[in-house]
Amino acid sequence: LKPAAHALFKKLKDEELELLVQAVESRGAWESGCVWAPRGEPRGAKQALPPQVLLCRLYRWPDLRQAHELKHLCYCAGGWGGCGDATLLCCNPHHFSRLAAPETPPPPYSCGPSWPDEPRHPGTQLLEFTHNAGDWRGKGVPPDTSLSWSTVKDGYWCKLAYWEHRTRVGRLYAVHEASVNVFCELPRGSGFCLGQLPAAHRSRAVRRARGKIGRGLLLSREPGGVWAYNRSEHPIFVSSPTLGPPGARGLTVLKVLPGYSAKVFDYERAGGAGGRRLPGEGPCDPHSVRISFAKGWGPCYSRQFITSCPCWLEVLLNRPR
Repeated sequence: LKPAAHALFKKLKDEELELLVQAVESRGAWESGCVWAPRGEPRGAKQALPPQVLLCRLYRWPDLRQAHELKHLCYCAGGWGGCGDATLLCCNPHHFSRLAAPETPPPPYSCGPSWPDEPRHPGTQLLEFTHNAGDWRGKGVPPDTSLSWSTVKDGYWCKLAYWEHRTRVGRLYAVHEASVNVFCELPRGSGFCLGQLPAAHRSRAVRRARGKIGRGLLLSREPGGVWAYNRSEHPIFVSSPTLGPPGARGLTVLKVLPGYSAKVFDYERAGGAGGRRLPGEGPCDPHSVRISFAKGWGPCYSRQFITSCPCWLEVLLNRPR
């Protein structure tokens, strides 16, 4: 890769090289700008790697092979038409994530097609669904699933609740921007800082898990659905009504490795689905996503329910108008 990288660096302007140094040295902790590079020339294309693949292999994923394994992050202008010059593309390696999908590593952990109905035990349902954009228990007209950016500008598109086991810590956090960082430690960070949420008594397991959140994750609302990008140094585990196969009643938990992104909610697949019931936990909002930091849960784990996970996030989605 060294000769190809040197050839690419010679094509970059000084400003682009400075941005690249900033991104690489901070390992993506700082949201640096796009690094614009000329697109590859037709000749020798069979041997040449696209600039973004070359730098992602060099600085992040040595096993990366093809450009289709990558996804532009929401703050990369290269993913939305870029600078208006079709001859340029962004090659900032920290403006990309790898795609986590069921058919490619990291695999989802889906165990069993369904669960038998279980009695709800008194005192086990502590989750609060203060999400007020429509009554999910009803079977009314399905909402418009097209993305309306006016709902992002004029109101919140989701609210975030942070939980430690069965206890919610802090207030609900409304998200008005198109994307939000959720983190404990992030230099120059803005968003939902879990490190600032106080709690009277934290177990050792919770303290250990909180120490693994670090840069956390980036949630972004994009055309068609919601994406989660794992910015931390440890896996995150995600479950939502649209992750499993259509019609499945069982729980699908997707493991998202550091540096990977996953589409955690699909508005079209959600449609006008009614509420579902999780064993041992009671009703679940069909327009919600649950994310556990560092610890997985489900039938294949000792932790059967997400309420057994030390640190987790609940994303209560506002339906697009």
